Amino acid sequence: MKKRVPKFKNEDEEREFWATRDSTDYVDWKKAKRVVLPELKPSLKTISPWPPL
Repeated sequence: MKKRVPKFKNEDEEREFWATRDSTDYVDWKKAKRVVLPELKPSLKTISPWPPL
C-alpha cells in the first residue's frame, strides 16, 4: 500500500518534501495516464541558458 501524500501549507513546503523523498513510495506510476494539453501555446520569449556577455 502506498503512503499518503500530506497536505502542504505552501509550495515551498511541498517542494522540500518531494526533494527529499522517492515519489514511488507515494505514487503508483504504472497506473499513471498520459496528459494532453491541447490549449498549451508556445512561449513568445526565447530563453538562453548562457549569460549575456
